[in-house]
Amino acid sequence: MAPDLRDARWRKSSFSGDAGECVEVASNIPGLIGVRDSKTPTDPPLTFTPVEWSAFLRGIRQAEI
Repeated sequence: MAPDLRDARWRKSSFSGDAGECVEVASNIPGLIGVRDSKTPTDPPLTFTPVEWSAFLRGIRQAEI
């Protein structure tokens, strides 16, 4: 069963460019982080638990060093 994201407040990544290549994140749903492509907002988003999302971000940050 897909999570209910009707009340999700989506925000664009601060790293998104002006060419329409935007990632949007919704973090206002308790216990869930939603991620979607702004070009296809009606497609099902990816969903993560807060622990999974933190691990993902940590991995990205470590790769930047």
